[in-house]
Amino acid sequence: MATVSAAVAATCLLSGYPGSGTRTPFASASIASAFVPVPAASPDGSCQPSLPDSFWRAPVDALPVHPRSAQYVSSIGSTAPLHPDFGSGLADGRPFGIPVTVLDTTVPESKVTLDYAEESDASGYRIPQNARIENGPASDGDRHVIVWDRALCRSYELWDAHPQGGNAWHAGSGAVFDLRSHALRPAGRTSADAAGLAVLPGLVRFDEVASGSVDHAIRITVPRTDRSYVWPARHQAGSAADASLPPMGLRLRLKSAVDTSRLAPQAKAVAEALKTYGAIVADNGSAWYISGDEDPRWDNAQLDGLKDFKGSDLEAIDASGLQRSPDSGAVAPR
Repeated sequence: MATVSAAVAATCLLSGYPGSGTRTPFASASIASAFVPVPAASPDGSCQPSLPDSFWRAPVDALPVHPRSAQYVSSIGSTAPLHPDFGSGLADGRPFGIPVTVLDTTVPESKVTLDYAEESDASGYRIPQNARIENGPASDGDRHVIVWDRALCRSYELWDAHPQGGNAWHAGSGAVFDLRSHALRPAGRTSADAAGLAVLPGLVRFDEVASGSVDHAIRITVPRTDRSYVWPARHQAGSAADASLPPMGLRLRLKSAVDTSRLAPQAKAVAEALKTYGAIVADNGSAWYISGDEDPRWDNAQLDGLKDFKGSDLEAIDASGLQRSPDSGAVAPR
């Protein structure tokens, strides 16, 4: 993140849960760190960020509106704008978006120490020392590290990650996700996100937008959440036991009546995904911030069209009918 609000940072550090901060407007500039484009899938198509019948890729445009939708939207911010938390150039002198480091060959297992080891995966990470860190190596924000291992088809994800030299990393929390499995994390356990979900499948990636289609739900942050979670989330980091606040895992979508016809291509692809697949509340942070990868090919002027939508243009939906099993991310046949 470009900057982290004191309240969010304090909550994150004291509670031990991953959190998101507030971003200031970007300033166009060249990205100093090395950039490797993130393809939409592995060369042979065998390793996708999510399975075809995953909750991430389930259409929700026909699902019913949640009975508490108005309360949830109001608590997040009815007049607050939708905000793409990714783009090209720099924000406060740092790149923004969540970078993805891609591995196509197997590297040695890393030694990872964790502040919240009891809720994290203790081993199985293969993270190169040159893995890209959210907002750059000097960041004081969330410092997510996401490694897409396409050789083993796994995602290694850390929050508040710091390289320790050699083959070692230290992080606040982390998880290893088998991208060929529907297994969710054990109930009550976090990941690199407060909801206990994988970050990689919920990122808007440039290459998929360039192809004209985003076929999955998008990670989104909200300022405050209830002390509860709903499937497919596995963990909560709520600020209060308040039924008017959204739970972790809540599915939101852009209303079907919202006009997207005048949007530039990059913004339109994202907006149409928000209508069809929606967004999933994955972390506490700024209102209506949707996540994408860090990529200098983004056109910030195009993405800014998303800011014309506000909270009242979205609605919460009841996605419980998608659940096949509480411990599986696979959706029920429809």
